[in-house]
Amino acid sequence: MAAPSAAGERRPFGRRLLTDPARLFQHNAWDNVEWSEEQEASARSKVQENSSQLLPQDKQEEYEMNAKKYWDDFYKIHENGFFKDRHWLFTEFPELAPNRNSSQNGDSVHGFSDTEESKNEGLGSCESGHCSLETRTESQLNLIKSLRGGHTEELAARKDSELSQSDGHYPGSAASYRILENNAEYDSSRCFVFVHDLCNDQSPFPMPEESLDIVILIFVLSAILPEKMQCIVTRLSRLLKPGGMILLRDYGRYDLAQLRFKKGQCLSDNFYVRGDGTRVYFFTQDELDHLFTTAGLEKIQNLVDRRLQVNRGKQMTMYRVWIQCKYCKPTTLQP
Repeated sequence: MAAPSAAGERRPFGRRLLTDPARLFQHNAWDNVEWSEEQEASARSKVQENSSQLLPQDKQEEYEMNAKKYWDDFYKIHENGFFKDRHWLFTEFPELAPNRNSSQNGDSVHGFSDTEESKNEGLGSCESGHCSLETRTESQLNLIKSLRGGHTEELAARKDSELSQSDGHYPGSAASYRILENNAEYDSSRCFVFVHDLCNDQSPFPMPEESLDIVILIFVLSAILPEKMQCIVTRLSRLLKPGGMILLRDYGRYDLAQLRFKKGQCLSDNFYVRGDGTRVYFFTQDELDHLFTTAGLEKIQNLVDRRLQVNRGKQMTMYRVWIQCKYCKPTTLQP
């Protein structure tokens, strides 16, 4: 199926060329939007400009040292009211529920209905560098919220270590399918919540290596110091069973959020600090491919999702860029 462009040629369905402003504001989102050379050049120029002045090294070290505090403060203020659940996880990552049929999953992220988008047409604000349309899932926020009333990190780390060393028994050891993530429908009979600092390579996981089917990284890696990303991906890959997968969705290069940064907020190439002290990195496909393949994983999917979103109330257009990946641990060769 194809849609005609302004010039009359046919284009693949989902790639829509927008030329009529009156028509533009009748809808809320377009997927797989193609950027012109001029638009890409303009985005590149904005990034060159806002990254021309780097923060002093002592300030960068301060943000790294206090990273936990800045994110804790963010969630204390916003709880689960800032990022909205976009209901797309099971559609884009059907591996999360192998027994769930396609009708339950609904439409793909590349085919969100106008009805779904219109429910959120008031979104689109950016606050301290956070753009609310970045689709962080509500389940992640509920995880953070639930942890706040639980163990301290020190107690959790000690408990996790004990669990992982107890004669092969660990959280989920009796399950046939295990996922490293949480869900809003938390049930302690089938879920285990724990606090873990991914940036601390000495912090033990509460499960052994090669025990997980899925690891989910939804806007996680982008919040981490780039120099630590490889170690984190490698550690997480060791938790996967042969055939297990890491599922990722994160910021892509030249996303709206990157272009809105001002001079003096850049820490290093494509790595910025927001007004509230939290940090964010903007990836390319090649960078993510290098991280995962270096960890010994094989590519299943690595795609860029470019979307045009419109806030009709504010008559504002927003070009978002995300990257979605699926990387698999090779299965053990049979003798």
